[in-house]
Amino acid sequence: MIAALLTTSFFAFSIIFAQRSLTQAGQLQANIGRLIVAALALGIYAHTVGTGFRSASTGWLLWSGMIGMGLGDLALFMALPKLGSRLSLLITQCLAAPIAAVCEWLWLGTRLTEVEIVLSFVILAGVAFAFMPDRKNPPKVKLHWTGFVLGLASAAGQGIGAIITRKGSMVALAAGEAQLDGINAAYHRILGGLAITALWFLFRQWQRNWVRPVDQPIKPRYGWVVANAMAGPVIGVSCYQWALATTPSGLVLPIVATSPLLAIPLAWWLEGDRATTRSVIGGVIAVAGVIGLTLS
Repeated sequence: MIAALLTTSFFAFSIIFAQRSLTQAGQLQANIGRLIVAALALGIYAHTVGTGFRSASTGWLLWSGMIGMGLGDLALFMALPKLGSRLSLLITQCLAAPIAAVCEWLWLGTRLTEVEIVLSFVILAGVAFAFMPDRKNPPKVKLHWTGFVLGLASAAGQGIGAIITRKGSMVALAAGEAQLDGINAAYHRILGGLAITALWFLFRQWQRNWVRPVDQPIKPRYGWVVANAMAGPVIGVSCYQWALATTPSGLVLPIVATSPLLAIPLAWWLEGDRATTRSVIGGVIAVAGVIGLTLS
């Protein structure tokens, strides 16, 4: 549970840094840039202090990264212009947890207690209340049905990616290895996500240069991209892998889903973006659920 809370904290900072990195470098460059920086930083650890590619869980973690950080993140980025940030985050964060819980129960046989299920839904209800659009805060884009499909794909990618990580941890334990090293596991997962993202990046670059040429390309800068990489894919994902190695995904994901809520006071502090009353009430509900889940 400590690892899940650390994940939430670093992911919240990553959300703030991501906004600035998108302005500096553009969507594609910011996304692939953070993964490249993370792969280099984590790779240095993995091939010196860690186990490199020698773990029995390596293949599972690569698949986890391709599905969660590759396909799932790409679906989220594609959903943003069709749903807006609030609805995209709402669908991804609130559906990933139940998808993961059901899949882990069906595949790995992990069952949550009734108290854990109720408290997990309390957390997700707080997130939903904080981010649900209303008349005062309507979506800033014209909604399209494909956005909801992409949001569901993003949630499924995140949830199923977490389950595959859990499977990798079990395979490593069955092979006689010690508890899965979160940093080394994050390296494998980042590589899987980087492979999918790089293919999409190359396709988009080809499409941009040959199909729709850009007359005045902008020279990107990468200071905030590095900060985003260190907070999210490096430290945040390492804590995330640590959490999943010891705790069912149905408990980890609801806690991690509160990271956008934690980003609200950070945005207020760092950027002067005031929190709404709904976001504060939703945050209180979600935090109460997190406290109850941790104590249980």
